[in-house]
Amino acid sequence: MSNPQIENNFSYHAPKPGQPEIYEEIRNKARELAELIDEKCPKSRESSLAMTNLEQSVMWANAAVARN
Repeated sequence: MSNPQIENNFSYHAPKPGQPEIYEEIRNKARELAELIDEKCPKSRESSLAMTNLEQSVMWANAAVARN
């Protein structure tokens, strides 16, 4: 018997009406924060991790929109 969560998580989710605009809004807000981090934080391992985790946040936020 198939697990519905696995089916959902590993399937293509074509954008529904309105979703591309949500993805763009999420990316734009994240870009604002990325620019602030780049401007205000010293170049360091920590700022690199902040950027990496911000990218992950965008990915997971977009996945939440796509999957649900």
